[in-house]
Order: sequence, then structure tokens, then C-alpha cells
Amino acid sequence: MNNLTFDDINNAQFKLYENNPVIRNFGGSFNAADPSVLTPEQSHDGLWHLFCHTFFGVYRLDSKDGISFGKAVKIVPRAMRPNINRINGRYYLFYERTLPLLGNALSLIGGKWKSEIYVTESADLENWTEPRLVIGKTRDFEADSRGQSISNPFLIKTGESCRLYYSCGLTYIKDCGFCEPTYISFAESKNITDSYISREKPIISPDKNDPYLNLCSGCIKVYRLKDCYIGLQNGIFEKEGKSHSAIMLLRSDNGAIFDFVKVLLTPQMCGENDWMAQYVYACCLTYHDNRLRIYFNARNTSDIIKGRECIGFCEAQL
Repeated sequence: MNNLTFDDINNAQFKLYENNPVIRNFGGSFNAADPSVLTPEQSHDGLWHLFCHTFFGVYRLDSKDGISFGKAVKIVPRAMRPNINRINGRYYLFYERTLPLLGNALSLIGGKWKSEIYVTESADLENWTEPRLVIGKTRDFEADSRGQSISNPFLIKTGESCRLYYSCGLTYIKDCGFCEPTYISFAESKNITDSYISREKPIISPDKNDPYLNLCSGCIKVYRLKDCYIGLQNGIFEKEGKSHSAIMLLRSDNGAIFDFVKVLLTPQMCGENDWMAQYVYACCLTYHDNRLRIYFNARNTSDIIKGRECIGFCEAQL
């Protein structure tokens, strides 16, 4: 992304892929969510690699074109919201580590939620190291009466340092029956996998006067461009008595203070397909063959029984 400018992104005309979603929920889970993608240039084997989560853990799916994906391979259980990186020829998979499945279920009926950010490493995307803790709770705003949540990791390099953006806190979304992240913050370290120090205050908080951020903050993915930073954030908001999520484009000079630019992607019907009718969630921006793609997961309805989350993308030719 370092060769692209803000105008390149801001002027890009993104169009939804006509055969979305490209990954439907699988393996007995209601969700396939939070895509993190390696392009052929970023992988050792020239393939696309997409990481996502279901109720049962984080999975990897491979593809020759970034559209038709093969069988899902589980990487880690008790895991969600992955972020894959390749740095100096080595892969680093950050993710939100949750309680065991029973603990997660109990959190929906009054039990305490607990999650932290872990990392596992690999040289070949097949063999992975023992996961280890990267960021746990260190700030009061990262927990409340419902438990603690450190989630949605996203790593960028800033000179000689590493910056790990993350979501935290828990806001109950009444019509969904589950919580979404309240705040967005980041931590910094000289090392990729340890010694991170979190900011004392969040960088993004909910704003009741913001039409796209009036419930909670969701998550952010941050990219360093030639002339600035950009953030792709999916805020959670209430409109006409229902909750929704949309992907917004933000701009920053330092990666810490962001300004709203515009909405990139909103919930909508795709013909008769309602797969993204109520929520457009976490995303990943890729650049390959002079094309930008935003992979994202979406949800058809807030109904906890009927709701399904799948993954698709939109694309822009530069």
C-alpha cells in the first residue's frame, strides 16, 4: 500500500462482486467472519490465503484467484478475528483468544466474557508455534460488568516499531442478543510478538451524535499510504430502532487521530439475496494486479436464530 496515495483510495470506484458471498458459513457454524487476506505477492507459494473464524476457531482457505476458495483448514481453536502478516519471510497470526466453547455460551446468558490477543507463528502456513499471549487487559476501559474484551488485532509497522490496533470493551446490542466492541485503541512495541504497551485512552469511542457510531466502535484496519494513514472502520449504529454496521473510510496524519471521510459500504439487498441486508462488518483491504479489493463479512439479520454471516468482497480497478 505504500505506493498508493489517499486520492487513489478516495477516488476508487468499488463495485460488489456479482456472485457474493464467496465464502458461506460452514462446518455447522452460523458464521464465517472477519477475513484477513494474503495476496500472491505476500505469500510464499503465490496463492491467495484467507483467514477467518467460525464458532469453532480460526481457519485458513486457499485460492488461485481470491474468489474460489478450497477446503477450510483449522489453525487454532478458541479463536476469532484473525490478522495474518508476513514479515521478513515469516508469518505471524494474531487473533482474539476466547474462553472455551462452554464459557462463550455461558457469557450469552449472564456469564463473564474474557478474551485477549494471542499470536502464533509459521514459516509455511502449515506448521504453527504454540500460541502465546500478546496483549491482555491493562486499562480500565477494556473491561466492564460483562467481562473483559481485547479483540480485533491489526498489526502495522511504524518505522522500527510495531503498532497493534485492537478493539476493547463490551456493548450489548439488544436486537442481536450479543455484545460488540465499545472502543478502539492500540499498543506499541519494538518487538513483533511481545512487550506491547497500550495507550492510556482509546483513540475511537462511540458518539451518540454520529449516525454511523452511535452504539459502539466496532473495529478498524489501518494502512500506511504514501501520504497518510487510512482506516477502514465498521461502526455499529442504531437507525429506526434497529442496529446496523457499515464500513467507513477514515484519514489520519499519524495513525492516532482519525477524521471521517465517507461511507464506503452500507448494508443492502443484492437482488433477492439478503446476505448483507443489515450489517457490513470487519474488512481487509488488498492490492493486487492494479486492483483494490475490500473483503468483508456481512450479516443478513439481527435475529439470533435466522442470522448468518458470510464473506464477500468489492473491487476497484486503479
